[in-house]
Amino acid sequence: MRLVVFGAGYVGLVTGTGLADLGNDVLLVDIDPERVAALNEGRVPIYEPGLGDLIKRNTRNGRLSFQSTIGAPWDDADLYFIAVGTPEDANGSADVRAVYAAADQIAKIAKSSALVVMKSTVPVGTCDALQGYLGASKRHGVELEVVSNPEFLREGDAVTDFLRPERVVLGVQSDRAQQILRKLYAPIQLQGERVVVTDPRSSELIKYASNSMLAMRVSFMNELSRLCHATGADIHSVRLGMGADSRIGKKFLYAGPGYGGSCFPKDVKALIALGKQHGVHLRLAEATDLANDEQAAFLATLVDQTLGGVKGKTLAFWGLSFKPETDDIRNAPSLRLAKVMLDAGASIVGHDPEGGENFLKALGDTGGRVRVVDRDYDALEGAHALVLLTEWRSYRAPNFDEIRRRLLPPSPVVIDGRNIWRSAEVRRAGLRYVGVGVPSTGSTAQMPAKSSRALDGS
Repeated sequence: MRLVVFGAGYVGLVTGTGLADLGNDVLLVDIDPERVAALNEGRVPIYEPGLGDLIKRNTRNGRLSFQSTIGAPWDDADLYFIAVGTPEDANGSADVRAVYAAADQIAKIAKSSALVVMKSTVPVGTCDALQGYLGASKRHGVELEVVSNPEFLREGDAVTDFLRPERVVLGVQSDRAQQILRKLYAPIQLQGERVVVTDPRSSELIKYASNSMLAMRVSFMNELSRLCHATGADIHSVRLGMGADSRIGKKFLYAGPGYGGSCFPKDVKALIALGKQHGVHLRLAEATDLANDEQAAFLATLVDQTLGGVKGKTLAFWGLSFKPETDDIRNAPSLRLAKVMLDAGASIVGHDPEGGENFLKALGDTGGRVRVVDRDYDALEGAHALVLLTEWRSYRAPNFDEIRRRLLPPSPVVIDGRNIWRSAEVRRAGLRYVGVGVPSTGSTAQMPAKSSRALDGS
């Protein structure tokens, strides 16, 4: 099939490349000419494992191309995907202006009937409203049917999530639209049924509800970690005891510095705003958002109290991206903590395998009080404490003796914001250990046996 994807950002780029890899001819359209030029030169503007090779393979085979404008033969496409950003506006709602801008382009250029597939995360009712909008502007003989097909891509695992998804949600109004989309996704259905068919409004809500449910689990565990801190209980033991109940399960039960990224914070707030617009107060979603803010404040207080104040001190941050295997620092715990620590008079030296440059850009001018280094242990030189904020694999089994040698004496400390290190091992190296919801005497519970991509799931 011939497909056009509007938006070469994270979702659009992965989606368009994945669809090309399934054998379709795909044009990715983006309003940023520099991004388009970079992609045409083979430079991928985001870090996502496996994506660069996938782009290279499909551009070489002629199935994937990038442009800023649309002309023949793309004005006769079978499907037009909208994968543009829907950022949070002033009241927490999703800003859908870019969605309608893309729809305007489709209405102007489409020469034949086609499906308009909504990949962007949009409020409930947007597809229905867009259907009316396109219907009012349609040309004679051209029928554009709007369908919802939300994305469920985890940064760091997005290529796998697209090619081997747990589910493909289709929000459709007609059998024709359902059959076209089933044909499109047939190549990833070979091992079993993954398609969930519903109406567009339910499909739109599935996306918000899924992310908000996961965020709730994260926030609840973070609240429990604060209770553990106050009572002397051990969050590791609590997690294991809870997770052994099959009704609860083991996933998303890790305490940490709070969730971040481009989806959880935005989608929880958007769901709250949507509820208010319809006279429904979503108390659990509201509490989830509040608990996440409180966890960030708790971590900042924990760092400050551990060091007896941070004014004039240097902190080493390991992990700047909001989760491993991405360079995305949007709403990252590192940014939230850095801003509080800088306001309190501290300096920061950070390291991250991919997110360092974005971290510096996001903080802006700090008067030289923030640096990012290329080697992880170099961040420790002259620092009063090491704060772990993202559980990249390269941080999971460090040389604690080397950490002690690099940190300033007399009482070097590591603050394990992800609870991935064994406190006894840290202490044997002569370091103080501080975890999130872990007793000062150390944990007796079993630690995770292997790396878990973003233990808090964000």
